[in-house]
Amino acid sequence: MSASLPGKRDLPASRYNLDTYWGRVRQSADLADPRTLFVSSAGLESAKSLVSSYKQGHVQSMTPELWKAKKVVDSTLHPDTGRPVFLPFRMSCFVISNLIVTAGMLTPGLQTTGTLLWQITNQSLNVAINSANANKSTALSTSTLIQSYFLAVSASCSVALGLNSLVPRLKRISPGTRTVLTRLVPFAAVASAGALNVFLMRGEEIRKGIDVYPSLNEDQKQQLAKEGKDIESLGKSKKAATIAVAETALSRVFNATPIMVLPPLILVRLQKTEWLRRRPRMVLPVNLGLILTTSVFALPLALAAFPTRQRIRAGNLEREIMEKVGEDGMVEFNRGI
Repeated sequence: MSASLPGKRDLPASRYNLDTYWGRVRQSADLADPRTLFVSSAGLESAKSLVSSYKQGHVQSMTPELWKAKKVVDSTLHPDTGRPVFLPFRMSCFVISNLIVTAGMLTPGLQTTGTLLWQITNQSLNVAINSANANKSTALSTSTLIQSYFLAVSASCSVALGLNSLVPRLKRISPGTRTVLTRLVPFAAVASAGALNVFLMRGEEIRKGIDVYPSLNEDQKQQLAKEGKDIESLGKSKKAATIAVAETALSRVFNATPIMVLPPLILVRLQKTEWLRRRPRMVLPVNLGLILTTSVFALPLALAAFPTRQRIRAGNLEREIMEKVGEDGMVEFNRGI
C-alpha cells in the first residue's frame, strides 16, 4: 500500500468516507478490482513514483491520476513490507483464484475422495492468501505455518466428511430438505475451517503482538513531515492483535456465507426446471456463473465489515500503550486483510 512508500507526507486514506460502511465497501471494491492485475511492472513503478512524489511534497494536491496510482499501489503492495503481494494471492485476484476451487467444492454428488481433494485445495489456497496478506510486523515461522496448514486441513475435512455421513441418516426430513442440507455441507466446512485457518496462521501475532501507532490528525502528520520524522510505533500490543485476527476471521465467514449458500440453493431450484433437465451439461457453467456473480458482490461487502486501518482507544489496550498516549488517546494498527 501507499503507506509503505518513501516520503513523510501521507496520502488521504481514501476518496470515500471510511467511517461509514458504504464508504468502506466502495474502497474495498477498488482494492478488489481485478483490472489492477493487468498493470505491468512499468505501470506499477510509474504509480509508485507518482505516489512517492506526493509523499515527498513534489505534488501538492490529489488528482485523478494520483488517485488511480494509489489504487494500483494499494491493491498490489503489502502495507508493511512495501513489496508486491504474489499475484494469485492479492485481494484483486481473490474472486478468480477461488472460482474453480469453490465450484469444485459445490459440485453436486461429490464423493469422499472429491470432497477431501477440494477441501485440501481450498485450505491450501486459504493458507497462502492469509499468509500473503497478514500483518508482517510479527514474523511467522515455517514450522508454525506448516502446523497451521495441517490443522486447518484436518478441521475442514473432518467437518465435511462428518456432515456428509450425518445428513443421509436424518430420516425425519424430506428428500428435498436432505438435498439442500447436503449442498450446504461445504459451507459449514469452509466457514469453520476458514475462521480457524486465520487464527492458526496469525496466532503468532496474538502471542507476540502487532505494532500500534498514535492516531494523528492531518495537521500533526504535516508537522512531522516538515520535521522529516516518521510516525514511530508505540510498541507491540497482543490485545490489538487479537482484535485484528478476530475481525479478519469474521470477515472470512461473512465472505464465505453468500458464496457457499446462495449458488447451491439457487442451483437446486434450477435443476428442477425443464430447461436444465434437458441440458445436464449446462449445470457446470451455470454453477460457475452463480459463484462468480455472488463472489464479485460478496467480497467488497465482507472486506468492508471492519476498517483495514483500525482506530481504538488506548485504554482498551495494554498499560504500556496507554501510558504513552493517555487512557482516552486514540491509536491505530493495520488489521490485515
